[in-house]
Amino acid sequence: MSIGARFMKVPLRRTGDAFDLVVIGMGSAGVFAAEMAARDLGLRVAAIDRARVGGDCLWTGCVPSKTLIASARVAHTVRESARFGVHAGDPTIDLDAVWRRIAAVRAEIAATDDDPDRFRDLGVEIIEGEAVVTGAREVTVGDRVLQTRYTLVCTGSHPFIPAIDGIADIEALTSENLFDVARPPASLIVIGGGPMACEMAQALQRLDVSTKIVHRGTHLLPRDLPDHGDLLATILRREGVDVRLGSPAVKVRRGGDGVEVWTESGDKVTAAGLLIAAGRTPNAHTLGLDQLGIEITGRGITVDEHNRTTVPTIYAVGDVTGRALFTHAAAYDAALAVRDMFLPGHGTPPALVPWCTFTDPEVAHVGSTEAQAIERHGRRKVRLHRRAVAASDRGRTDGVAEGEIVIVTAAGRIVGAHAICPHAGELIHELALATRARLKLSGLSEVMHVYPTYSTITGQLAGDQSMRTAHRVRSLAKAGRLLG
Repeated sequence: MSIGARFMKVPLRRTGDAFDLVVIGMGSAGVFAAEMAARDLGLRVAAIDRARVGGDCLWTGCVPSKTLIASARVAHTVRESARFGVHAGDPTIDLDAVWRRIAAVRAEIAATDDDPDRFRDLGVEIIEGEAVVTGAREVTVGDRVLQTRYTLVCTGSHPFIPAIDGIADIEALTSENLFDVARPPASLIVIGGGPMACEMAQALQRLDVSTKIVHRGTHLLPRDLPDHGDLLATILRREGVDVRLGSPAVKVRRGGDGVEVWTESGDKVTAAGLLIAAGRTPNAHTLGLDQLGIEITGRGITVDEHNRTTVPTIYAVGDVTGRALFTHAAAYDAALAVRDMFLPGHGTPPALVPWCTFTDPEVAHVGSTEAQAIERHGRRKVRLHRRAVAASDRGRTDGVAEGEIVIVTAAGRIVGAHAICPHAGELIHELALATRARLKLSGLSEVMHVYPTYSTITGQLAGDQSMRTAHRVRSLAKAGRLLG
């Protein structure tokens, strides 16, 4: 018996189609939960998926999109190489090869980390099919009825298709099929202004696919600092992306080069194809949960802070709950749910979720924006500490002329941080820890930051705050000098 099993809340059952845990959906959350429960806790686990192990992250999300971005970054570096004294000329873009590389990276992960046989070797029974939760301790798949102590729903989400006149008549691309085409259209209209819209528009533009963004909002990345969304729009426009903000698409028709889109302001935009990146919809409505009295809203399955539904034996995590739609958040919540199901007490839910949009520059975010901090703490207590990347030595050596790191404090404590710069997704973790611990900004000056890095900017902001404190007490220092 495993160490974890000695502390299980309920005696184990291991007969017939009886399981300790049934996982519905083998995406980021599901694979983590199944592995943890089977390998680390020695539980009997069944995992159900209607498609492929790996879910959106592997097949339609993080993996293929970041692989595409990597190719686009190389193309952009070649174009910009003369700035650094290296003359390479314009790159030749082989989109067929780019798409083959995306397929190869997905296949490599599918054959290793997300290989179904790897989970079978851990003792997980993989079941293909549509799952319906038919009881507090029962899940039905086809003609099989699985008895289970706990059920974990992590069925993810799918692209939201906005109600635009004529959109049903267009063979639009979404994240679900963009990476399965042989090659993308020669030009694209991207509807949306969030992370995927911005990442794909920039990457495809860099790979010689002319892109146009149509976004209903007045800023890109509406959940991030408005200044950072505006700077990203400026950068995208400079690279050739046609960015149109503040006017939603209202009509779509075939015509022109392939697709014509009209906006509310009367503009008409044309391109060879259409990519919809306007948000996500939870995969929650075909599971039978409503028959058990579990609330499902437009955002997803309602759960408490421990990811539990109103039926105590049924948990839900990831995109299907409509909370933080990120791979890392789904995996974290999956671990928390499994821990709370089978071990004594409760784990500590995360107080905040950091995230990053992988454009160039990257845009990272954790905790409160300035507006959110003012709403929670009052304007007098909130202060923004910001420093431009161009003022740092690393920014100068890398030729980065734009971007910044911003730290939000309330009553001197760090409550949020934001960065638009190279490697923002890497440096945000220090600031996430500081935000979670509610550290004083000056406290980060006690951490030695490697020079020259972009994280050095964080150290400089902290040092500036320490010096402001020292300035307030310098009269005491002078008095001590005279006495000495």
